Amino acid sequence: MFKAVFRDARLWYRIINALSSLIDEGTIKINEEGLRLRAMDPSKIAMIDFEMPRDAFDEYESDGELTIGVNFDELKKIVKRGSAKEKVQLEVPSGSARFKITLKGKATRSFSVPLIDVEYEELPTPSLTYNVKATVMADILEDALKDVELVSDYVRFEARSNAIIVKGQSDKGEVEASLTSETGALLELDVKEESVASYSLEYLMDMIKANKAAEVATLEFSTAMPLSLTFPIPGGGTIKYFLAPRLEE
Repeated sequence: MFKAVFRDARLWYRIINALSSLIDEGTIKINEEGLRLRAMDPSKIAMIDFEMPRDAFDEYESDGELTIGVNFDELKKIVKRGSAKEKVQLEVPSGSARFKITLKGKATRSFSVPLIDVEYEELPTPSLTYNVKATVMADILEDALKDVELVSDYVRFEARSNAIIVKGQSDKGEVEASLTSETGALLELDVKEESVASYSLEYLMDMIKANKAAEVATLEFSTAMPLSLTFPIPGGGTIKYFLAPRLEE
């Protein structure tokens, strides 16, 4: 048995929307400590690592450990019906093969969807050491990526001692955005070694959807290494992505 109540149905929709941008379905592990989802996208280029501790919920009950398969596209359609003034209750009744979602506001609306069979693979947390760690305003990072999207299908991150440079170039032209602490875009920066790495913009545009659930984002990278992109969720929990680098030609 599992039941949890989250205070803001609109925020929960934004979380689910961020997850569904990378995977259509996945397996959520539930225990007394909270929820966990770790999955690769179908192409194996990116990985998502989502964690929501029990303290992030207004109410939380879990009878032992439970693993459930969820279709995130279908779940997204349901939680989209909720508003910020409503709470959302998530429930898997004891012995049930259905996932119950209840929106609690001026009216109480309940939905029930079947759990699905998803091939489960216990993925290890990537063990990576980075030369660059930068915390930026998530909406400003999104704007920089949208600028790059005008000219290129990949983005190049450059870490300097006092700035993160976001660049794109192609036959269409060149774009460069400088994120610094002076402008308020860059909140923290730790550069052990100046680094340069390029990544698929298509994947990053999906990942940046998590900025609707988080105000800041933390980038970690090194030259020609996978990118780690983390969004802390208000009230507790994180959405973290890993993305393989684009090999320079």
